[in-house]
Amino acid sequence: MTIEVLGSIGVGLIAGSFALLAFGGDSLIELISGVTVLEGLRRDSSRIGSAIDSKRTEQFTSLLFALIPVIGLGAVYSYLSDLKPEGSPLGIAIAVGAVIVMPYLYVQKKRIGRETRSLALSIDAIESVTCLFMATALLGGLLAEFFLGFWWADYLATGIILAFVAREAVESYHELDVEEAARV
Repeated sequence: MTIEVLGSIGVGLIAGSFALLAFGGDSLIELISGVTVLEGLRRDSSRIGSAIDSKRTEQFTSLLFALIPVIGLGAVYSYLSDLKPEGSPLGIAIAVGAVIVMPYLYVQKKRIGRETRSLALSIDAIESVTCLFMATALLGGLLAEFFLGFWWADYLATGIILAFVAREAVESYHELDVEEAARV
């Protein structure tokens, strides 16, 4: 996940690809979520610090979701300014890697979540499926851009990815509300 985050953001900046930037931002959110779930599984949930950790994670995730309009507006500005992203073989490789790895992560997270009866891990598995859909949109856009010269495909892929991220943001806030209500 760390390679996916750094690669997507780095290559996105170099190629001027908002689709790669959006994918990298969502991958960062998924990485933080996965680390949070892992830490939760490692310690006793009755510990006092877990509420504080949850609040910190919520605050950090909120800042990351603020990137949605920034990336969206940047993409719109670039499109209207007739800026064309460059084709990116490295971006294609990152997207292919995600398309290959995400189904495996989904199956493993789901299996371990079922075995440990961890709702958090089962929910985190859904994020892997969402990432798979986004990686597929990213890959399609990057391939169309690189091989067919359809520079606008990057902007189309950005819109699709941002729609997934926005849906994921809403679902995360609902989950946090349910988790908060359960603690009270």
